[in-house]
Amino acid sequence: MTPERDAEFCEYVAGRGERLRRFAYLCCGDWHRAEDAVQTALLRLYRAWPRVRPATVDAYARKVVVNILISEQRRLRFRRERVTGEPPEIPSRPDGTVDRVTLVAALLRLRGRQRAAIVLRFWDDQSVEETARILGCSSGSVKNLTMRGLARLREEFADSELPEIEGVRA
Repeated sequence: MTPERDAEFCEYVAGRGERLRRFAYLCCGDWHRAEDAVQTALLRLYRAWPRVRPATVDAYARKVVVNILISEQRRLRFRRERVTGEPPEIPSRPDGTVDRVTLVAALLRLRGRQRAAIVLRFWDDQSVEETARILGCSSGSVKNLTMRGLARLREEFADSELPEIEGVRA
């Protein structure tokens, strides 16, 4: 690559690297796995940098992260022993709403593609079509994954207030 393209890539990583890492964490629930996935994604992005259009760089990077995490799950290569189960008490706020830790824990209990669809649609604010393109499936599949993921979250929080999710349609 030319020095100008290298500089563009470095600028992209400096500006978007942290957001990409947070996205990966929400998809897998482990900061270390998220960092590994982002590093691998950035390596693939660097190799493809001359071919990627500037308007699609973010979508391409997210798609690579999702594909890396899903393929890692499929291989079952990454296994850790769980020393303890759930914490003795689930943290909650006095007003009955769900806090961030509880919500992230519930997200992590979703299946990989459901979690990716929920995170892309509602955390990353992607359209159904863009999410379908990133996940490599049809828009109907994204709607189905989103519907089922939201239904599982609603089941888990039946007694809590979830104003961010209640009015959402897949």
